[in-house]
Amino acid sequence: MGSRAVCGVYEIHPERVEAARAALPREAVLREAASLLKALSDPTRMRLLLALKEAGELCVCDLALLAGVSVSAVSHQLRLLRQARLVAFRKEGKQAYYRLADEHVAHLLRGALEHAEEIA
Repeated sequence: MGSRAVCGVYEIHPERVEAARAALPREAVLREAASLLKALSDPTRMRLLLALKEAGELCVCDLALLAGVSVSAVSHQLRLLRQARLVAFRKEGKQAYYRLADEHVAHLLRGALEHAEEIA
């Protein structure tokens, strides 16, 4: 029989539990972080973000071509990414150009890809 990762004895470690509890952020921050990770959980959204990381700035039409989906589908995904504060945009006439919101987003993408590479 293989080794199992469960406690052999039910024992509480109050000091460790309290230290972990004290280190937890406020509930609002936890919810925001969970929402952000949820926004990153879709392969199409990841593709869009990685394209923006590489190119710096792209219009909706460029992103649709790159992702292989319709402009309206990309617009929907970008709306979700904007709500999660992962992308920002600027308007130039009727054209909207998107970019990563800040360096934190690029850092998140790098970390996710590095972690995924370890598994693949």
